[in-house]
Amino acid sequence: MNTKSFIAAGCGLLVMLAARSQTAQAQNITQLFITAAGDTTPDPVRDLVGRLDLEKYKNTIKGLAQFGDRKQGTKRNRDALDWIEAQLKSYGCQNIERVTFQYAPAPPVQRGAGAGAAGGAGRGGAGRGNASPNGRGRAGNGPGGSRIFSDSREAGVNNDSLRQPDLAIRAINQEQSVPGERQDVICMKVGTKYPNEMYIIGGHMDGIGWGQAVNDDASGSAIVMELARIFSSPDVTTERSIRFALWNNEETGLNGARAYADQRSPMQGKENPPGSGKYPEPKWLGMIQHDMMMVDHGPPTADGKLAPEQRAEADINIEFAITSKMSDDAMKLAFAFKLANNKYATHYPASVGPHMSNTDSDPFKDLVAAISLRENERGAQIGGNWDPTHHQPTDVLTTFTDKDFMLGLTSAQTTLGAVGTLTGAKVKK
Repeated sequence: MNTKSFIAAGCGLLVMLAARSQTAQAQNITQLFITAAGDTTPDPVRDLVGRLDLEKYKNTIKGLAQFGDRKQGTKRNRDALDWIEAQLKSYGCQNIERVTFQYAPAPPVQRGAGAGAAGGAGRGGAGRGNASPNGRGRAGNGPGGSRIFSDSREAGVNNDSLRQPDLAIRAINQEQSVPGERQDVICMKVGTKYPNEMYIIGGHMDGIGWGQAVNDDASGSAIVMELARIFSSPDVTTERSIRFALWNNEETGLNGARAYADQRSPMQGKENPPGSGKYPEPKWLGMIQHDMMMVDHGPPTADGKLAPEQRAEADINIEFAITSKMSDDAMKLAFAFKLANNKYATHYPASVGPHMSNTDSDPFKDLVAAISLRENERGAQIGGNWDPTHHQPTDVLTTFTDKDFMLGLTSAQTTLGAVGTLTGAKVKK
């Protein structure tokens, strides 16, 4: 089937689905298929996508990297939150808030030598329990149910400060985390026609590993901030609202996103105060997470290092959780983003997969259509150590090239194109 036939078939399918279920989600996604099929009218969304700029994206990442790894429970984390809030204010993003929660981790479990041998991957790692004795020729179970066929696994979290050769970065990261109060930073673009409905765009601002947490996850946080900048422009309106969320404590178990979901879910779509036309928490239509956006170099080289260039087959991985209660809606949203990539992205294509896991969209997946955009498939590829910078001291600015940053910017183009269409974005003339 050629591209035009595929789009036409998809268009027919989504029209049928919308006829059966007249939800805003179904209608919006149907419209994205229709516009992707060749509408020649002026496209304000393309104008907005054109406002994305590689140097601005890189500079936002550099702004986050100045705070080192931004480990939760430290002053550098709190300083980064203040910097993020100041940037959002400078963009004119509306309703800037802090979501406050408490983090009190359980004492670490003392493990014997036998128990520790199967671990080593830390939170978010693929684990090693299913590897053969020599680490070869056997599939391992990855996050979300993926099967890993690889000679390598994630290295786990680096906790050794001496592995960071840059003394300035090492000094920034010296302070260690303490339990206590934590905060996310959020703001909003208020819709002009349906302010009581919204899409959530997220990335996590904290990191670990004694680097600068550039890829994990300044790369995703910068996408959220750049989209907040563009949608907050005075000449831009959207019919539906958009939430921009910078999560904290992702690395400790998705705590910031989970706190938001727990606190805000009961508030959805409720006018407050009554009759005001204001909705502090509009009804959720979809949640889109961005986490590790820049590295698709293929599996590590024989010496375990990152290949120097993006592979020729590099793409953006759009994932949904096929085991979630909202899997059908999430799958439709994922393919809508793939179509937006086809229409608006300038460099890298997108693929869709069913194994979303280990990122801040997880707390939302049974509540609303939730997807994540990533550099690689989370289980088989990231879990197979396709990004050796993950939680390592090498996750610093000097590791990455413009081709890496462009993969992140292409994800920004994809999300802006999809969300701009789904929310009815317009540009005032």
